[in-house]
Amino acid sequence: MARMQQKKLDQGWVACRATEVELTGEELSTPANFPIKGSSEGWIEAVVPGTVLTTLLKNEKIPDPFYGLNNEEVPDIADVGPDYYTFWFCNQFDLPTLVENGKAWLLFRAINYQAEVFVNGHKEVLSKGMFLRHRLDITNWLNKDGSNYLAVKVHPPDHPGHIPPEGGQGGDHDIAKDVAAQYVQGWDWICAIRDRNTGIWDEVSVSNTGSVRISDPHLVATFDEAYTNATLFSSMELISTKPLPTNVTVMVNVSIDMEEDGICLIEHLATQEIVLNADATILYPFPPLHFVKPKLWWPNGMGDQPLYKVEITVTVDGEGESDTWSRLFGFRHITSYIDSSTNGRKFEVNGEPLFIRGGNWIVSDGLLRLSEDRYNTDVGFHADMNLNMIRVWGGALAERPEFYNACDKRGILVWQEFWITGDCNGRGVEPSDPQWPLDHDLFLKCAWDTVKLLRNHASLALWVGGNEQQPADDINDALTLGLALHSRNDNPSLCLDGTRAYIKGSLWEGFAAGNGLFRDGPYGIQVPERFFQENYYPYAFNPEIGNVGVPVAATIRATMPPEAWDPPQILDGEIPNPTWFYHKFIPYSDEQNLVPGQIESYGVPEGLDDFCEKAQLVNYVQYRALIEGWNSWMWTHYTGMLIWKTQNPWPGLRGQMYDHLLDQTGAFFGIRCAAEPIHVQLNLLTYSIEAINTRKDHLLGFSVKATMYDIEGAIVYTNTIEHLTLPAYMTVSVGKVPLFESPNTQPVYFVLLKLLNSSGALVSRNFYWVHPTPGSYALLSGAFREQKVHIKTSTRVQLTGRLSYSISIYVENPSKERGDQQKDAGVGDVRDGVAFGLQFSVRNVNSKAQDNRILPVTYSHNWFSLVPGEALTVEVLFVLPDTKAHPKLLLRGWNVSEISIAL
Repeated sequence: MARMQQKKLDQGWVACRATEVELTGEELSTPANFPIKGSSEGWIEAVVPGTVLTTLLKNEKIPDPFYGLNNEEVPDIADVGPDYYTFWFCNQFDLPTLVENGKAWLLFRAINYQAEVFVNGHKEVLSKGMFLRHRLDITNWLNKDGSNYLAVKVHPPDHPGHIPPEGGQGGDHDIAKDVAAQYVQGWDWICAIRDRNTGIWDEVSVSNTGSVRISDPHLVATFDEAYTNATLFSSMELISTKPLPTNVTVMVNVSIDMEEDGICLIEHLATQEIVLNADATILYPFPPLHFVKPKLWWPNGMGDQPLYKVEITVTVDGEGESDTWSRLFGFRHITSYIDSSTNGRKFEVNGEPLFIRGGNWIVSDGLLRLSEDRYNTDVGFHADMNLNMIRVWGGALAERPEFYNACDKRGILVWQEFWITGDCNGRGVEPSDPQWPLDHDLFLKCAWDTVKLLRNHASLALWVGGNEQQPADDINDALTLGLALHSRNDNPSLCLDGTRAYIKGSLWEGFAAGNGLFRDGPYGIQVPERFFQENYYPYAFNPEIGNVGVPVAATIRATMPPEAWDPPQILDGEIPNPTWFYHKFIPYSDEQNLVPGQIESYGVPEGLDDFCEKAQLVNYVQYRALIEGWNSWMWTHYTGMLIWKTQNPWPGLRGQMYDHLLDQTGAFFGIRCAAEPIHVQLNLLTYSIEAINTRKDHLLGFSVKATMYDIEGAIVYTNTIEHLTLPAYMTVSVGKVPLFESPNTQPVYFVLLKLLNSSGALVSRNFYWVHPTPGSYALLSGAFREQKVHIKTSTRVQLTGRLSYSISIYVENPSKERGDQQKDAGVGDVRDGVAFGLQFSVRNVNSKAQDNRILPVTYSHNWFSLVPGEALTVEVLFVLPDTKAHPKLLLRGWNVSEISIAL
């Protein structure tokens, strides 16, 4: 019986610049000439999957292009020519013995941009295109002794372009002539990637099958109106390489793991016998499978994400098992349409409306150092922020299956764009051409292959032709037709896709103005109160709205040299040093739009640490107000919004909820608070208390407790609003806080809102510091900051794995007399008041590095405040980098002395 196996080739690669290699590919891929790292001149250890730059960086042939101004020292392909980044990549591999009539395959999941492949002296030239899978039949090329030699010559994009002195959106736009990622020529949030991401940037593997192979199965679920019964349609290409007709058995097995007991329950197991003609390829529709009350997959915040395992096996008479395929599949139905009351696109999942609060995504790393762990962290952070959608921007990638796997598991819907941008494709500074790329057939070839790669993911919600532009008419027409359900609706799995909408561009058909006009943005600092104005954004769904994003000081020090540690000068606005400017710093003030300095509102910053700490307070306020402003007008004016951006592909200084090193900013927790499915908030414009319910349950018996504190921490107002009803999918005003009602009102108040359910349990907590527009928080400096509030902590540590920690920290701001506090703290200058701006970090006490943070870390709360007498339990999860690391927790605060907690 054939044993189907697939082996990743992610180790053992060597590389060399092609101009330094005199041998041909036929020669390199033979035992006598195969290069070996160290013993073959010029050959170095290679990173595959990876790019030329990641290989050069690993071997210290270039400085880290993401550190400081190092990118300026890395040769740009426009200056040195394409040969400089044309590289050979070589490896050896073994393959299990093939059965009679069996086949061996070499698979590349993506290469940028074109490659010549040699296996044991045999050559194959691959198609151009960054987003295309390649499968080579290498059966007749294998060596009988089992040792096989692989050489791949990788060429950069045909049109890597030049970078104008002023930079520009997509450089000189030449990269758009190819079917490739456009961000590599630089944007206003990233500098140019010098090799344009040339390399074997995605997975390489070898596999074996019998004489019949399965290709690109398609799974589609349909439902009755009540979503209590489902039908699973499936189809697949069956490819026979046998010279005679073949009897084939196709088996589809659908099961789900029950988490509570670990038992795998078989939901369906069905087989069909068919006959394949000699050397035939057919699209085979498997008979539909019927499910009663399947567990439904829901977006984050609406429910759980159960995933069924679907296995397809093909057995050939006389051979046994010939090929297998398996994926996790979620039963769900996604639709979207233009809402008649708002003229915005409205999404529904399983018949329930979904208010979109999400983020724009570039790539997890600008050098394409992609990994499953990184994807899980990135997507997990979005889910932890209570977001429900990620838009994969058109100037970047067709994201990888591991990214989609993470989104499936965490309930993050994905808006996937094809590789078109307004800047490069006809709407930017010339040259910019709507007919690019030059090869339309190649674009569609990559598009169809991408659809087949990704279409079975529950999280994939929307195809979009491009960013702020639609593809050329013939491409757009083909996508519109190819991604429509059209005539085969009796078996939707026979369509290319047909289960999700295709929209021609991000500014059309219910997004922004809906007609292609540039009506996304703005992209800078705002007066927080403005987000609550009804006409702040005049359309229902904003696909891009951006803001600031300076990280914590430790990240600045880790990504820039000491001479760049000076924060921006506060003159007429904020003037960054050259390194901050190079890393795309965006100011925290905007005189043109009448936004006074939001950092200076807390007092003129004194050094890097002070600037970055104040930046986190501003980050928190800005992004919380952004989400809460949209909450306030949910369905009555807005249907959704996507933040520009929620992550950064390099150490940039704008638009990020967490930095490139994976440390979270204050913005992360402002969004996490505001995007709760059930939430209480203060309307900063009217001081109304608003309760938001984005779920389908009609909630009864809720209450809101509102408490105001003065700068000293004394209660000046408190009120409990009881017997509240929170209708499903609605924002309701439940009361008002009497703020700033007379000229003599204190300039700064703290406001604590708590939403309690009918049992008295806390459902939502929200803490504000408020001042009349435009906001001045100078009172939070000086004595307020210098007189420390004493905090108590107790910690419970649990090891969930050899290097995995789960920590619960009980943090209390005890309400005591000053003398008792001084006695407990052992210090002379403490007070009873609000503990403001508390932030945890995890450190490695055994590390001697300047940056000894352990990252990433998941926190249930951070950048939070506690009123007198209040306590919170903070959950902290992290994994040590190695067995030598030893963690400790640091707790810092605006007006709290540092606390070190040994673990």
